[in-house]
Amino acid sequence: MPRLFILLAALFAADASASRWSQAEYAGLFTDADLEEVSGLAASRAHPGLYWAHNDGGNGSKLVAIKGDGSHVATLEVDGAKNTDWEDIDSFDLDGKHYLLVADTGDNGGIREMLTLYVIEEPKRVRDGDTLRPAWSIEFRWPDGARDCEATAVDAANSEVLLISKKRVPPELFRLPLRPADGVQTARLVSTLGGIAQPSESALKENPVYGRYRSQISGADLSPNGRVLAVLNYHSVHLYVRAPGQDWSESTAAVPGILRFPWLPQAEGIAFSVDGRSLLVGSEQQPAPLLIFRVSP
Repeated sequence: MPRLFILLAALFAADASASRWSQAEYAGLFTDADLEEVSGLAASRAHPGLYWAHNDGGNGSKLVAIKGDGSHVATLEVDGAKNTDWEDIDSFDLDGKHYLLVADTGDNGGIREMLTLYVIEEPKRVRDGDTLRPAWSIEFRWPDGARDCEATAVDAANSEVLLISKKRVPPELFRLPLRPADGVQTARLVSTLGGIAQPSESALKENPVYGRYRSQISGADLSPNGRVLAVLNYHSVHLYVRAPGQDWSESTAAVPGILRFPWLPQAEGIAFSVDGRSLLVGSEQQPAPLLIFRVSP
């Protein structure tokens, strides 16, 4: 009975959370030459109103600061961090400092044995051409063989990084320590995500390739209060709400709240605002619209 009560409470919370949000609205347009393949978004904790974005692999190790409408502010190089296949970025606070975590975790071919998360302190100023360096990095492997991962979130209160597999059905949720001891870490399986709808037979028949990948997980972010895990795929946002004292293994088993958005070329970036009252969704390819969900009054 207690477990049933917890699951019912989580289900109600998820539905309530989804109902609090507006429909997707147009926020701006990506036309920046430095952002040809946006695969990650994160709200700056150090510079309110700004967001950090980065490109997919093969586009250099750089972070781009943008406004909420997608307009360019500055491009900064990241020295000492290789962009093999950067797929997500998260912002978080720890010990009074503002940090970004960049996830070099993409693996379309399922061949990478080792992956890296780079943790970078946010700069005090945002200026074109400045250089950043990682404060620390986390090298890790999966426990049972390679997999693609394009979605991460930082749960700073629990000192852990959450990672979600892209192509597995159902999607898998893993965790890693945020400040590990030296050495290569092994990601630990937490649970699988409930409520991620898979393509129908008719959708697969109509388009076998596009129909299949639209349900794959392409991004994630954690709300500033640490309670809502927003998980993105190519047609919607899934909101998993964690009750006080609840572990992610329980909250992600519940049916999530769902926010649907109009068609985007390849939705891969998602970010809560620093006050948790809006969600920004961005897409690869140019020009691509930037969408925003807002908490209803």
